[in-house]
Amino acid sequence: MIQRQAAFLGPPEDHVATGSVSVSPSTCSYTREKKLKDVIPSENLLSSRFQQTGKKTVFPKDSEMELFLAIILAVVMVFVAIAFYYEHPKAVIPHGFSERQKLYIFHYILNFGIGLAKFLEKLGITSEVYFMRVVMDGIPPLRDKHLLIKDLRFEKVKVRIYQPKISTTGQRRGILYFHGGAGQFGSIRAYERTCRYFAGKSNSVVVSVGYRLAPEHPYPAQFEDCLTATIHFMRTAQDYGVDPSRIIICGDSSGGTLTAAVAQALVNRRDLPKLRAQILIYPFLQGVDFNLPSYQQNGGVPILLKERTLAFGLKYLNKDLSIMKAMFKCCYIPEDLQLKYQKWVSPDYIPHEFKARGYKPSTLHPFSKEIYTQAKPVFDTVFSPLLAEDSVIARLPEAFILTCEFDVLRDDGLLYKKRLEDHGIKVTWCHLQEGFHGTIFLALCGGIMTFRSGNKGLEKIVNFLRLM
Repeated sequence: MIQRQAAFLGPPEDHVATGSVSVSPSTCSYTREKKLKDVIPSENLLSSRFQQTGKKTVFPKDSEMELFLAIILAVVMVFVAIAFYYEHPKAVIPHGFSERQKLYIFHYILNFGIGLAKFLEKLGITSEVYFMRVVMDGIPPLRDKHLLIKDLRFEKVKVRIYQPKISTTGQRRGILYFHGGAGQFGSIRAYERTCRYFAGKSNSVVVSVGYRLAPEHPYPAQFEDCLTATIHFMRTAQDYGVDPSRIIICGDSSGGTLTAAVAQALVNRRDLPKLRAQILIYPFLQGVDFNLPSYQQNGGVPILLKERTLAFGLKYLNKDLSIMKAMFKCCYIPEDLQLKYQKWVSPDYIPHEFKARGYKPSTLHPFSKEIYTQAKPVFDTVFSPLLAEDSVIARLPEAFILTCEFDVLRDDGLLYKKRLEDHGIKVTWCHLQEGFHGTIFLALCGGIMTFRSGNKGLEKIVNFLRLM
């Protein structure tokens, strides 16, 4: 009979067996190590799973990166869902719009970007304004071999000049372009494609004005820069091969606002040549009635929703957004100003065919002096050029006005057109039946962002330029 002493009762040298079979100390040691290996992973195996730093266990770099990316992806997906739930349903695109699904997709992408910008601002990573500026700037186009492009300063204002390389027998027309972006976004780089297009297609010298942006540079610094650049160019036009009598100012959206304001500021300047024309592309022109038919019909049409329009305007003026609801009710306009402005801003002056998609007269609400005090800058003609006096309107240059059927700002353009024509100013009007706010800017971006209405609008603008 074999008798064996337990292997783990003492040191290996004390383990002695009785009987015919003996267990040596070395055999006991091997048996113990084998059992320990079965229970506890080896050191190499541990190091492959974890790294020990004192008492704290740290994942290896690869695992850390995978976990970080998984968290980021989860956060992004959450915000995609939030953007879809809270913003996407607000878009209401009429069924008559032929590229309806395409606009829905673009609206969805835009809202996700805005939602992400707000999220990053809350985390303290970057500001919403800066994020949107970077996105709007996009990827610059490749070098254009047909244009000579220079970055200069007109006094303290940054400008970029585009000059066609093709020879010409005489002086060219000159175009000053004021970009859109609610006075807070947009840049020379963002509008690179637009300015190259106009320079090349119309054989003109184009000056893109890089005016200062809010909120770093409060209103009306944007207007002041545009006016400074315009005056400088008018005085030095011949240095760039431009006929001083063929200078045109042009802008889209808030750039259209700046265009109208600059044109008005120059009407009494006898020391300067008269502007040849002004081109207003779906401009914002008044802040006294946000319930015109176009606001009611297109309040949910991308990309400029009704609420977004007023929010951008108040941020531009550095005003609190808490007064938005009161402003939609028009309770910030004193009775004397209501009587004055209704001669120029009234749904009664909107042609009947533009009310066919629906319009309800707005209800009057009691006047609030507190709201009036906060909202007072909206009556400034730099912010609301449509409110300029008749004596100014009557002296303005010829105009090209582009409006879009599915744009909250459509009626601003229609009302300005009427005011100009009532004073004998020639107006070339282009109405894009399937147009929406931003379609001209998007037309040159390519891919999903290009819509037929934008291409048509560009063609009409170039045709007008060639006649100047």
